[in-house]
Amino acid sequence: MKILIVLPRFPYPLEKGDKLRAFNQIKELSRSNDVYLFCVSHIKVLPEWEEVVAPFCKAIRVVRSPKLVNYLNVLRNYFRTKSLQLGYWDSQRARKALKAFHREVQPDVIYSQMVRTMPLVSRYATPKVMDFQDALSMNTERRMEHARGIWHYILHFEFKMLRSTEYNAFKIFDALTIISEPDSDAIPHRRNGDIRIIPNGVDFDYFSPRAYTGVRPYDIVFCGNMSYEPNIRAARYLARDVMPLVWAEEPGARLLIAGANPKHNVTELADAQIVVSGSVPDIRECYASALMLAAPMQTGSGLQNKLLEAMAMRIPCVTTTIANDSLHATPDEEILVGDTPMAFAAHVVSLIRNADQRNRLAENGYRFVHEKYSWSAACAKLETILEEVSIKK
Repeated sequence: MKILIVLPRFPYPLEKGDKLRAFNQIKELSRSNDVYLFCVSHIKVLPEWEEVVAPFCKAIRVVRSPKLVNYLNVLRNYFRTKSLQLGYWDSQRARKALKAFHREVQPDVIYSQMVRTMPLVSRYATPKVMDFQDALSMNTERRMEHARGIWHYILHFEFKMLRSTEYNAFKIFDALTIISEPDSDAIPHRRNGDIRIIPNGVDFDYFSPRAYTGVRPYDIVFCGNMSYEPNIRAARYLARDVMPLVWAEEPGARLLIAGANPKHNVTELADAQIVVSGSVPDIRECYASALMLAAPMQTGSGLQNKLLEAMAMRIPCVTTTIANDSLHATPDEEILVGDTPMAFAAHVVSLIRNADQRNRLAENGYRFVHEKYSWSAACAKLETILEEVSIKK
């Protein structure tokens, strides 16, 4: 098959979940198909980034979208009562470039990621599949519940527009995919049961158990892109609400918050017992440097890659129901789940004190991700869907 993949961001480096998903899907699909990649980018794509992705693509076309144009499109969409996100990723330059690339490639099927790409691909008669990735409307609704003032109003507007956009996707695409069942259930359409579940996976060669010599410098690690609001909220919740309860029982406990682009409201959490590292060259070092991964997600949607990666490295994990609803790990066997500061802190303290519990949880979690979360298996399902749709050409 000739697959034209349309993305709202260049899929490298892998500091965001949508990039990680797209990169690994491209890598797997390229094993037996011709992959052509079209991306919109708001930042300069460095040559060394393209060098990583190029071996998996027959051709790559990147369109740099000027931010001024994007902000004007956001304003235009507001007055047209359309999703602000769709405006931010849309432009005449991108549409013209995709039209030319599509004419050049003559693909058997178009595979686009997220509703942000809908304005670009909706007009093509070529068979089309869209990956919702996760339910952006649910993500926005959860963020709206914690917002105040003008930001609450903006999120409420965007929530309503995203609900309408997700509904309309059923009219445009021949098939739809998503990352998890809770996200599928949250899509506002009576046919949301038709959405195919394509989970993420783990690069088991890269994320594998590693020994740590000496005493680990941290008890807890939390990681992720620290400009992403759900990660910011989780980091602040962990530092401000959970850690004081942990310190009441274990005064020497240390927390590492690691990840790219930390906002000021994350960096300000740093103190004698909390380290905010910012971007790191190898996130595996962060996982290995702590006794456990804590992911106390309060908002957001989709599947938390940090949990998959830590489990693959035999690191025990503590999370919340919001995150585990998509993961489907067994509480108290493969993961610990706590939805209040007191419950979460109790799990953290228990793991600090109990090496046997840490080892049991780590081993069970390791086995769980190897059985359930393989990129090759997930992308084989995706390839079947693309083949089914392409026959309609």
